[in-house]
Amino acid sequence: MTPTTVLTIAGSDSGGGAGIQADLKVFAALGAYGTSVITAVTAQNTRGVDAVLPLPPRTVTEQLDSVLADFSVRAVKTGMLGTPAVADAVAEAAREGRLPQLVVDPVLVATSGHPLGVVEGVERLLPYALVATPNCAEAAALTGGPVTTVEEMVVAARTLAARGPGWVVVTGGDVAADGEAVDVLHGPGGTTLLRAPRVPTRHNHGTGCSFSAATAVRLALGDPVPAAVSAAKEYVTRALTGARDWELGAGRGPLDHFGWSA
Repeated sequence: MTPTTVLTIAGSDSGGGAGIQADLKVFAALGAYGTSVITAVTAQNTRGVDAVLPLPPRTVTEQLDSVLADFSVRAVKTGMLGTPAVADAVAEAAREGRLPQLVVDPVLVATSGHPLGVVEGVERLLPYALVATPNCAEAAALTGGPVTTVEEMVVAARTLAARGPGWVVVTGGDVAADGEAVDVLHGPGGTTLLRAPRVPTRHNHGTGCSFSAATAVRLALGDPVPAAVSAAKEYVTRALTGARDWELGAGRGPLDHFGWSA
């Protein structure tokens, strides 16, 4: 059977834990064929980002045109866009209806604090997103308000949903909630809290990328949004658990995308 095709538009992570590399691992692990458009090349590892080289918007558009001209893409996710000009190029494709079932992961700042995007660029994509998946820090940057509790996550999700996305998931892996990792899903049916046991591990680099990539795969395979998001959360929880005791790198290490430690 021909596999379902999914597209990621994001930056390259030389350490392999996030960005394009993580997205393609997730696509493969969940049974989809992955295609990619690289927006920037980064020099990074588990300890942080050492350098970023954004690609010209024209190069991003040429990659996008090439993929879409030849593959029947069923879902698309975006990650690091880097510059407002690249965000404009991607938003134009979305405006033209060329990016089906768009999942927008608003990557703004690396775990190390290195800037990887701008709020204005993400905001240009939000009206075209089927699902937006900010973490608490990204939700705070986009809304201008604090997002440090589950209650504030709910407010942020509703605020962002009013800007155009069909659904918003504010991921709360960094919010203390009685030993649980709580995500807030808001959409046409209201607000739902998604709960899973918190996994204590330093191997959590790329969780946002992996969550949004898994959501895109499940959408491509036909899941409705709530089911796709729930499946993505379960996948990331398993990947965190599998990598919990790994010793890869000296900083925040990658996830167990393929269940090697299951």
